[in-house]
This record gives sequence, C-alpha cells and structure tokens, in this order.
Amino acid sequence: MTIKAIQEEIVDEFSMFEDWMQRYEYMIELGKSLPLIDEQYKTDDNIIKGCQSKVWVHAELDDDKLVFTADSDAVITKGIIAILIRAFSNQKPQDIIDANTDFIDEIGLKEHLSPTRANGLVSMIKQLKLYAVAYQTQLN
Repeated sequence: MTIKAIQEEIVDEFSMFEDWMQRYEYMIELGKSLPLIDEQYKTDDNIIKGCQSKVWVHAELDDDKLVFTADSDAVITKGIIAILIRAFSNQKPQDIIDANTDFIDEIGLKEHLSPTRANGLVSMIKQLKLYAVAYQTQLN
C-alpha cells in the first residue's frame, strides 16, 4: 500500500469521529497498538528532540524498506507517533522523503494540539524523514 493510500485511510478514519474527544480516544487506542521499540533502542540517541514528552524511534532497513518502531511516555504522543509510523513504516526511503504530510492538516491534528505538542509532531516527522535520507544514502 502506498503512503498516500495509507494517509487517505487515516483521514477517512478520523472523519468518522464527530468531535475531538473521540479523536483523542482513537489516537490513544492507536498508540496502544504501536509496534514497540526494543528496550535496547530506548537510548538518548533515539529520543526525538523537540518533544515535550519522551519519544524514542528506531529505524531498520528490511528488504529496501524502512521499518520503524517507537514508544513514548505519554499516551497522546504515543498515538501521534503511531499515526506517523503507520503512514511511513514499511516504505522505501525515497518514498518517505518524497511524501507530503498534508494528511496531518486534513485530520486537523496540528490545530488541536498544544503548541509544544505541535512542535513535537513537526520534530517527529522531521526525524522519520532524516532516517529515510540516511538509509537512502546507504542504498545509493
């Protein structure tokens, strides 16, 4: 499935909820289903800078596709990283680099986050794309 198709699926899912309390609950549920990062990767090197809470992300290349795992010490943040990982994990690094993140605006996520969480969201996206750049360089 392409990144764009996954993003459209996420937008459709969020559009089913009438209010933001339901959307937050859904994000918390998504966070609970997140493929958890192995404890050995919960290091300072894997912490996303710019997040109010702790968010660890690890990336590995598997069959020319990036596979992300993550964890967070906050439930909403864990839900946010779960959405991003769903969109970008198991994709080719170049596709991640080229992907837009308009779906975040389409679901209204940024506008319903506190400024510090919104900054954290931007930092998470940036980090996932940086992993993609690093792995794409290895593939070339």
